[in-house]
Amino acid sequence: MNTPQANNPLHGVTLEMMLTRLVSHYGWERLGEKIRINCFTKDPTVNSSLKLLRRTPWARKKVEALYLKTRFPMP
Repeated sequence: MNTPQANNPLHGVTLEMMLTRLVSHYGWERLGEKIRINCFTKDPTVNSSLKLLRRTPWARKKVEALYLKTRFPMP
């Protein structure tokens, strides 16, 4: 059974979209300061960061929380 996503602020926002917006807003250096993850501080790329974030639930939660806190307009 499908549950409605009306109350989910991340509905329709992919992890790649979140990461791309955060990087364009903060830059890699500042993002690495806000979320202490090596993939943001040592030779960062979107692809390598996405690999880690997809495998590591605690890191993904931190990215999602920062994304929501930053208050980007929803697509």
